[in-house]
Amino acid sequence: MEFNVMTFNMHHGRGIDGKLSLERIAKVIEESKADLIGLNEVDRYFSKRSDYIDQISWLAKHLKMNQAFGEVIVLRSKDSKVCRQYGNAFLSRYPIVWEKNHLFTFGSTITENRSLLEIHVQLYERLLKVYVTHLSLNPFLHKKQVDFISKKIMDEPHPVIIMGDWNMRSGSGAWKKMNRCFTDVCKAAGTGACYTFPSFRPKLQLDYIFVSRDIYPVSVEVIKKAPAASDHLPLKATLLLNR
Repeated sequence: MEFNVMTFNMHHGRGIDGKLSLERIAKVIEESKADLIGLNEVDRYFSKRSDYIDQISWLAKHLKMNQAFGEVIVLRSKDSKVCRQYGNAFLSRYPIVWEKNHLFTFGSTITENRSLLEIHVQLYERLLKVYVTHLSLNPFLHKKQVDFISKKIMDEPHPVIIMGDWNMRSGSGAWKKMNRCFTDVCKAAGTGACYTFPSFRPKLQLDYIFVSRDIYPVSVEVIKKAPAASDHLPLKATLLLNR
């Protein structure tokens, strides 16, 4: 059973040309033919920068997909009952049967908070566990976040996909820690480094997809058709899971 997975830091829909366009983000996702999509830097009624739109609900409706959201920042103004949120999100062509957001509490008072969004997807008769995250640039917090993630999913009996903006280099200590039990799809597919940042003339890989050993990466590509849509390029993988 083959299916397509994509991770994309969408920069709250604002491209490097300064234009805010969810239509452009939706077109990138639609043309990728991805079945499962992890998204970073997503706004829900957050601020004027994204026109106070619930971005993940808009995308889910436009693309006719199921959705999940995990906040990292929550703001509530005194004169409004609307809860303004920013965080990670997920889109799926398959049913979502359960979801939970694991908020990292360490370091939240000194820097932007981070979280791990956990989603259980019914992939035909198999239960697939998908995680979406966006890790800190702070080295100390980054290490603690990777430790939390690796401990949580190390002994998971179900097939696992974990993806997002990791803010790390391939071959780093954090990358090696993840590769002890999981597979970096770019390395497994033999594509070499999958540069995703910056979107014009990318020189770094900050976005990764890791899979458990029972999932085989068939092919991997960095999608370069719409580099203006975000400051990151999407990373897509075709995966094989035996039924």
